[in-house]
Amino acid sequence: MNLEVVDPHSEALFEFLWCPVCGHEVFSHIPFEVVFCKDCNTRVDLRESHETRGYEEAVRVCFDTETTWNLHVDEKLRRDLPDGSARVKIIGASSAYDVDWWSPEPGEAWRPVERGEFSDIEKLDEVSNLA
Repeated sequence: MNLEVVDPHSEALFEFLWCPVCGHEVFSHIPFEVVFCKDCNTRVDLRESHETRGYEEAVRVCFDTETTWNLHVDEKLRRDLPDGSARVKIIGASSAYDVDWWSPEPGEAWRPVERGEFSDIEKLDEVSNLA
């Protein structure tokens, strides 16, 4: 018996994606399980959007911090998600993705970490080997 693995999401989508908790762009994938942020272990669930409005691809991405393990890292290196999760809808094609919306909507109470926002802040030596 052969099992065909269908991967509906392109590598380009993961090149566009970043973690709204820590700002890193590298993800780990456990086949048939889930995707995690490689830096902070935030869970990433991808679902096709019901509504594409004519875009080649529309994906809803849910970030969940229930499994985030680097809670001991200085608050300057991460930003908690409201109620432990946030969702984003990404539209476009492999050469030009764009964020359609965030839920909850970013504002004064919360905003996602931008790609590489904390990359210029050094981790403490005693923390870097734990994170």
